[in-house]
Amino acid sequence: MRLISSLESKFGRFAIPGLVQVIAMFQLLVLIMVMVMSPEGAAAYLMFLDLNPARVMNGEVWRLITHVFIPGNFSLIWALIGTMFMMWIGRGLDDAWGAFRVNLYIFGWMFAVTLGALIFGWPAPGMFLYQTLLFAFATLYPNEEIMIYFILPLKMKWVALLSAGMTAFLVMRDPSFLLPVLACHLNYLVVFGPGFMSERAKQARVMARRGQFDSAKLPEGT
Repeated sequence: MRLISSLESKFGRFAIPGLVQVIAMFQLLVLIMVMVMSPEGAAAYLMFLDLNPARVMNGEVWRLITHVFIPGNFSLIWALIGTMFMMWIGRGLDDAWGAFRVNLYIFGWMFAVTLGALIFGWPAPGMFLYQTLLFAFATLYPNEEIMIYFILPLKMKWVALLSAGMTAFLVMRDPSFLLPVLACHLNYLVVFGPGFMSERAKQARVMARRGQFDSAKLPEGT
């Protein structure tokens, strides 16, 4: 897009390189800090980082950033695996997009979920940031493979579909999550939605032309 290219030429030097990797490492650091704290201290620390709209409006603006660093899983083993996985995804997105566009994608997510939290009180779980990054990676590298349990190869497009299915199941169980989930995936829809729509429209035109061609063919033997 011309607008993004223009913004990149002007502000690209301010982009944070490896932003996905930075967030993954901060989440791991927060997890380690929580593990060495007492339960009461850990709870207070996480509340200090959380996106609390009332506290934000009272001047605690750091929460607009720090809520992203709260881990989605508090198991150290799974956190280490998740950190390595997201750092791999981050490198792939950096290669495909460059640092500025990755920054724009992440900050776009943060803007959407923050707005939803401040205006409507919607939750802003950081796991959905990782899910939108997963979706972006799977769209760009659908046939890239990972090893499930270090044994079973699985293509990224199937990993993304499985993740999307789990989120859809969550929404079906509680439809009130529909709008918050859409807000948490708005960055993905904005970036990839027009391409999907264009591709579907192109396929529809091809099918229509093929139907016209078939109907215009003369019957055999005439």
